[in-house]
Amino acid sequence: MTEHPYMAALERLMPPEHGEDEEIDWDAVESVWGTRFPADYMAFMACYGTGSINGNARVFSPLPFEGRRWSDDSMKEETANARYIWKMEGGREALDVHPDRLLAWGVTAGADILCWLTTANDPDRWPVVVCGRHTRSRFTVYPFGMAEFLCRLFEDRFEGFADGCPVSSIFWEKGTPNSFVHSKEAERRWLAGLDPDTGEPDPYADMFPRDE
Repeated sequence: MTEHPYMAALERLMPPEHGEDEEIDWDAVESVWGTRFPADYMAFMACYGTGSINGNARVFSPLPFEGRRWSDDSMKEETANARYIWKMEGGREALDVHPDRLLAWGVTAGADILCWLTTANDPDRWPVVVCGRHTRSRFTVYPFGMAEFLCRLFEDRFEGFADGCPVSSIFWEKGTPNSFVHSKEAERRWLAGLDPDTGEPDPYADMFPRDE
């Protein structure tokens, strides 16, 4: 797969040292979702995988994650949530599309759902839609792909947009390297009594049973 230009930039802003190639069967993904996925997202899954950004945002796998302690089907769940919010809270005022055109790829600690607007036949032309919890607008479209959107977040490059910062809570610090922790590494840390995001000892670890 040819390296996506914004993936190269993203790797500089967020080193993938705790990432992991998901080795996803993209034919199976297309069968489940009925569509191909954007090239930058596919590259993200090969470089980082599914996991946490700075402990305050998550990027989903297109297929369920089965762990030793929990299972995760967040893409399906948060896609349903975004579509429900669109139906219940006047999404058509911002997006004159069918709610099934929303497909979630991530979420923030501020309860924002990060989606694609899948109206274009070419997935590489899908813009990002933020279903914001505490943003000025409930739904806002940004004319960038996922990787460029994350790069712009980390570099605070959303000048010219009426809503300013596109998410409800800042989970990065400009000029400071961002961290990504794959879901499997987070689970390994948790089972070892460590904080899943930092790898430091967790004072509450003894509250939970762990496998030997």
